[in-house]
Amino acid sequence: MSGSRLRIWLERGELEGGRGYWLRDAATGDALRWDDARLASAGAHVLPVAGTSHRDDALQDDAFAPGASLALVAEPENEHDPNAIGVWDAEQQLQVGYVPAEHAAVLELPLQALILWEWRDGDRRVGLRMLVAPAAVWIGRPRTGSARNPRAPEPE
Repeated sequence: MSGSRLRIWLERGELEGGRGYWLRDAATGDALRWDDARLASAGAHVLPVAGTSHRDDALQDDAFAPGASLALVAEPENEHDPNAIGVWDAEQQLQVGYVPAEHAAVLELPLQALILWEWRDGDRRVGLRMLVAPAAVWIGRPRTGSARNPRAPEPE
């Protein structure tokens, strides 16, 4: 990244079956795909929240709406995976799932995290994507009134 700090704007977006935020490079105005090399080079990742199907009640809580801040909590005593990282609401009252195991094994906490995208089936939330990034990455909170940008990246 040539020594400059990555700055990301979140812009509202919606597709059939999902809604949340598109990513935009605040320095250039460029749309950022979820797998953009600029994210990875800054240590930022867009990841699915694993295990949400086992926590449907939590998944429906407003604490996990797009734009909501998250707490990532290491679980070194987890009997299934000592690298497990739980995904909780910002107040650590409600757990919605986990960082996928292949990423949890290599991520270094603390990281900032927020819900980036939700998939819906009718009026029910059925899946989540989150943005995780080191504190050095600036994340501009959602702008209001943004329409879907036709050049914005499609979610996976």
